[in-house]
Amino acid sequence: MTPIFITGTGTDVGKTFIASIVTEALQADYWKPVQAGFADGTDSLRIRDLISNNKTAIHPELYVLQMPASPHLSAPAEGKEIEIKEIIHHLPKTKNQLIIEGAGGLMVPLNQKELILNLIKELNAKVIIVSRNELGSINHSLLTAAVLKKEKVHVLGWIFTEEYKNYEEEIGEWSGYPVIASVKHLPVISKETIKAEANKMLPKLKLFL
Repeated sequence: MTPIFITGTGTDVGKTFIASIVTEALQADYWKPVQAGFADGTDSLRIRDLISNNKTAIHPELYVLQMPASPHLSAPAEGKEIEIKEIIHHLPKTKNQLIIEGAGGLMVPLNQKELILNLIKELNAKVIIVSRNELGSINHSLLTAAVLKKEKVHVLGWIFTEEYKNYEEEIGEWSGYPVIASVKHLPVISKETIKAEANKMLPKLKLFL
């Protein structure tokens, strides 16, 4: 089954938050191969704490790096080297749908030669782009879309977070990629609220899978 790769238009746009909703909605497996920075806990642990279903398996990270920085910097600082071929080699063996969460955005370097974009292409994954409604999001979103289109990556569509301004339909139209969903600010993020959002999103996700 083709994996679904969740990328963002940048750092802190809500990838893990959306990954938890998509994972719960599809009762999928989850994998974050590269975790850079874990002072507040890893993203895998956050996903584990937000998932309600009994089908999801959360696969361990391949690289866990202490420094909260671009992987091409944090890995060498700990005497490690990230290689896409190793990530592909350790791709979880599952018959379930697999959700893969990236680190930062498309152009984040994993090492001196390979980017997150290269990993997506090697995986031949389908992509969901997460964009946060905030000042500058139109530019970041359309640049991300332009790269994916140029590289002929299979994009399922957009999922938006927050509600600074209502840019969703315009970004969808200008990018040529459909809007899957928009998740507004949740005062409380818990298993219950993630489950509720997952139930709302599932019919929309099914249209694009």
